[in-house]
Amino acid sequence: MTVIDISPSVMQFLLAFIVVGPLLGAVAALLPAPPGLKGRNPDQAVLRHGVTVTGAVLIAAIVLAVGFDHDHPATMQATTDISWIPALDVRIHLGIDGISLPLLVLTALLTFLCALYSYFKPPAGPSPKAFVALVLVLESGTLATFAVLDLLLFFLAFEMVLIPMYFLINRWGGDQRQAAAWKFILYTLLGSVVMLLGLLLVGLKSGTFDMVALATDNGRGLTTSVQVIAVLAIGLGLAVKTPMWPLHSWLPDAHTAAPTVGSVLLAGVLLKMGTYGFVRILLPAAPDGMRTFAPYLAAFAVVGIVYGSLACLALARTGAKGDLKRLIAYSSVGHMGFVLLGIATMTPTGVNGALFANIAHGLITSLLFFLVGAVKDRYGTADLDTLAGATGAALYGRAPRLGALLAFAAVASLGLPGLAGFWGEMLTLFGAYSPAEGLSRPAFRTFMAIGAFGTLLTAAYMLIVVRRVCMGEHTLSARTTPDTSAPSAPSALSAPSILPAPSAAPASDASQAPATPGTPQTQAATPAPAASPTPGTLQAPTTPGAPQAPPAPQLADVQPYEAAAWTPLVALTVLAGLWPAVLLGLTDPAVQKLLSGGKS
Repeated sequence: MTVIDISPSVMQFLLAFIVVGPLLGAVAALLPAPPGLKGRNPDQAVLRHGVTVTGAVLIAAIVLAVGFDHDHPATMQATTDISWIPALDVRIHLGIDGISLPLLVLTALLTFLCALYSYFKPPAGPSPKAFVALVLVLESGTLATFAVLDLLLFFLAFEMVLIPMYFLINRWGGDQRQAAAWKFILYTLLGSVVMLLGLLLVGLKSGTFDMVALATDNGRGLTTSVQVIAVLAIGLGLAVKTPMWPLHSWLPDAHTAAPTVGSVLLAGVLLKMGTYGFVRILLPAAPDGMRTFAPYLAAFAVVGIVYGSLACLALARTGAKGDLKRLIAYSSVGHMGFVLLGIATMTPTGVNGALFANIAHGLITSLLFFLVGAVKDRYGTADLDTLAGATGAALYGRAPRLGALLAFAAVASLGLPGLAGFWGEMLTLFGAYSPAEGLSRPAFRTFMAIGAFGTLLTAAYMLIVVRRVCMGEHTLSARTTPDTSAPSAPSALSAPSILPAPSAAPASDASQAPATPGTPQTQAATPAPAASPTPGTLQAPTTPGAPQAPPAPQLADVQPYEAAAWTPLVALTVLAGLWPAVLLGLTDPAVQKLLSGGKS
């Protein structure tokens, strides 16, 4: 079934445009703007160009999804197959199925939202020309990774995104950006070198670099020893990009230093390239090698889940001076651990859960990084202690819509039922309960239990973040500090009757009084001793006339351009949570075909 019947030639053109269009747009961004399109200034013109190109790519991706035959999602569609290097049998082979289509649309959507956000709030740094060109090259490489069906083309597309992200971090990032950018490029390049050797081994030993042919052969053309070596080499390169513990250490630094748009694209798009490679290449082409390493992959995955959660808890505690962007980065290590656990089960349930968790993480974590960037812009810092302790009413009182969105993204990230984050984690745990034949059930059920414990840790640190950033701690300490300078009130109910009258304190004294009632300054401003409320009651801070600190100044709440960039992510998070069949209906037939050796 297709929503709109589109001819195969048009589908081919749309997919080719989606891959090549951003690259052409990047070249055009570096050229002088035509006289009629300059706008108020050249910077505005090039930022508008970025919105136009990414918008056109998003429209093409939506049309491609509408024209996709949803009755046969396991079949490669919109295919182009042209010989490129005959001597090596390397072909320009493009195509999409139910596995790659959601990632293609997600990439186009997130890049457009980043371009739209940057148009209204350009990142601080060098000329926007280079910024827009780098974002478009990044988009082209990512889209190509999800669309190509040749191993060498996959490697080229996989590497194509590294240089743009390096410069986005190095030139438009924050503190420690140069060290973070170098760490990112060194880790990923070293992993890629090893991955290239594995890809060459698979292609030369099997006689083809075509990913469809390799999936259909299902490893029958490769000996077990070759498969084991290939999975080890290719898996290391993919694991760095995922990132899998203990190869993750570049990620927190990169996220902390990157600009908001860079963090969104890094979390929402680039991390998916690694897990996509596991599903598209290693599961179908080297099943015996994957079966050998599956227990180790699952073990690393659950360690990453627990490690990421514990790191977030450490950053979230009072006095840790934790950076909120760094905390969200560590949360990605845990969430991507669930994706790897689902892949390691080698079952349709687990792999479908991994693919669903991929999309959910892209939506939710991108929203979180957008929101954290907005908070940092308003407060001038992402330090959790500063956000929680020095802001009085915090986000709920100073920017309620922004606070509500941050709370929504946090509960979506912890896997609340009814939102997108729930289904991926649940399905991966179900897959671990009953792994593929040949894998140890006791071991995987142990991994399942550890992963389930990780969901509790995720809920703990996310709720701590919401309480501290959205509710604050200044008011809480004021309400619970006992007063020893005056007699205790007989009861909480009688406290309001003996508080000073509104006219008892001069305005000048009241404006300087601290938030904690009953301090010497407060007593000096009142003609008679006032009883302290029982610790834990709420009367003193809320009773009219009680001396209180001046209210915290209001912050700019969600702006129209921010709402435009964030609303699609909120809507899709709810849609995927309430109607998971939309995504699972695409992925499941394609996963069944991959795991069965090319048989639907």
